[in-house]
Amino acid sequence: MHEGHRKRMLQRLEHGEGLQDHELLEVLLFNAIPRKNTNPLAHELLTAFSSLGELFGASYEELLDVDGVGPETAAYLRCIGILTERLSGKKKDPPVLFSAGKFSEYLLARFAGMKEEVIDLFSVDAQQRIRSAKRFTLGLSDRAALTPEDVNAFLAARKPSGLVIAHNHPESFARPSAKDDAFTAQMQVICSMNGVRLYDHIIVGKDGTYSYFLVGRMEEIRRKFNLSTIVGEGLYRG
Repeated sequence: MHEGHRKRMLQRLEHGEGLQDHELLEVLLFNAIPRKNTNPLAHELLTAFSSLGELFGASYEELLDVDGVGPETAAYLRCIGILTERLSGKKKDPPVLFSAGKFSEYLLARFAGMKEEVIDLFSVDAQQRIRSAKRFTLGLSDRAALTPEDVNAFLAARKPSGLVIAHNHPESFARPSAKDDAFTAQMQVICSMNGVRLYDHIIVGKDGTYSYFLVGRMEEIRRKFNLSTIVGEGLYRG
């Protein structure tokens, strides 16, 4: 049954019939997954990344986070993404070492043209190298969501020494709202509970970027919202 369907899809492609994004991706996945229906995975990938541009700009680790994507499929899609970036002359890799200034520049390119709000988490190792990233989105232009369970799962899987948060304001300026401030504080508490350093929260808007670190607010948030400040230096049983 799959062979007949694949033949029909290839004929549509050969004859120039218009294929939707998920259908083109389905055909592309024929090479990575030779004996399985690739239609469900094509839909799953576009749900996770919302567009072909986001999909082929995703890292190997981000691709592996999608249900149904194994190491070979992730490598296959990442290879296509790298080739696409090279052909377009755009380099989307983040700086090797975390620097708030350089990372802000990188995020401007990463979020350019996006219509939906997203939250990206970047893991940082003990040498301050950016190791991996994961994206969270509701597919809406005015809000994104991230639960404590999402953060704890990310930290448990990646085991980073540090964390950088980035999110965008597709339709407004790079100014933190009260909700952004509260979110940063909440993330700092979770990081403190896990022994992880929260390096920065960077917002990308229509007018540029806002870095909690560069404006001097990150250190204050780290001081105020950490486990020892909240519950004390030690636990005592009287």
